[in-house]
Amino acid sequence: MPMIGLVLALFGAIIGSFVGAAVLRIPAGRGIVAGRSSCDSCHTVLGVAELVPVLSFLWQRGGCRHCHARIAVDQLIAEIACAVVGLLAAYAAGEIVGAVPLALFGWTLVALALLDARHHWLPDKLTLPLLVAGLIGAFVSPGPSLLDRAAGAMLGYVLLEGLRYAYCRARDREGLGGGDPKLLAAIGAWLGVAALPWIILLAGLLGLSLVALHRVRGRHLFRTDRLPLGTLMAIAAIIAMPFVMNGQDIISSM
Repeated sequence: MPMIGLVLALFGAIIGSFVGAAVLRIPAGRGIVAGRSSCDSCHTVLGVAELVPVLSFLWQRGGCRHCHARIAVDQLIAEIACAVVGLLAAYAAGEIVGAVPLALFGWTLVALALLDARHHWLPDKLTLPLLVAGLIGAFVSPGPSLLDRAAGAMLGYVLLEGLRYAYCRARDREGLGGGDPKLLAAIGAWLGVAALPWIILLAGLLGLSLVALHRVRGRHLFRTDRLPLGTLMAIAAIIAMPFVMNGQDIISSM
């Protein structure tokens, strides 16, 4: 398992580089695979040393060494988060065949978390394939049975879509984005129906922590302010993943 974890962590950091670039460029209508990597500000082609995940960010002190433009911290967050996901997937599965699907699940959650935090956007092109992959994962990865995953997907969607509909009718405005129910359905398809209450609880606690942090910094939130629920649920799912896949109770394991 240590070797599997190391390999997936290193590969995860590389994946994180692409995730960080995608989060910044795709919403702006820019590609991430055409041509060689270059600085977003001065467009200088980057060398090998400038593309090493995490280390290059620290070496360059968070800026381009050519034009000194700041590199978005999302890049560093994505690389570290994807490396951590690789370790968690290895711990949860214990062998490479089961760990790879879990790592892909976690890496997709990192991308969705950053997209929702920055753009309040949970694209169907990520959430829906993630849902389908979760159901297929019952045959190749550890964790809940196919029936459990199907129930989790259904309950996750119905729960948040019903809440979204009720809030809209009561307040005559959107309270949840249309992607949130699909994301919770995808999480349920991977972690099963029993994990959903813990996912919602953890997401709520993370949300309260975020509100408290804003207050400490002197910023007051208003009723119209939006918290990235998708980000909170994605982080909660990543935290819960190793416990669920090992058949442990999340709370008693912490």
